[in-house]
Amino acid sequence: ALLVATSSFWEGVDVRGDTLSLVIIDKLPFTSPDDPLLKARMEDCRLRGGDPFDEVQLPDAVITLKQGVGRLIRDADDRGVLVICDNRLVMRPYGATFLASLPPAPRTRDIARAVRFLAIPSAE
Repeated sequence: ALLVATSSFWEGVDVRGDTLSLVIIDKLPFTSPDDPLLKARMEDCRLRGGDPFDEVQLPDAVITLKQGVGRLIRDADDRGVLVICDNRLVMRPYGATFLASLPPAPRTRDIARAVRFLAIPSAE
């Protein structure tokens, strides 16, 4: 099965077992800088002397990414591959914050390794 979804997929979807074994995230889920609520929160942060990126944008994006990743592994028997296509995850200093927020798992940039993992039958 193939599921193509937008950001609304990141909340309220519960697909367990082998039905979902691959989640591909095209980019880190930063809220659009044009979003009026985000603008207001960033301005409030600025007025309090804070750093809007570190204190507003980054934490929001990290939470959203964790929700997206959570679609893949719903219980102890679930397994799958997460692909994050955004190279900012490894090229920008804040990428480490995203990585640290994810559950521990092997990481690779080798697609053949991911395919081999998916080919292994689940323990069910």
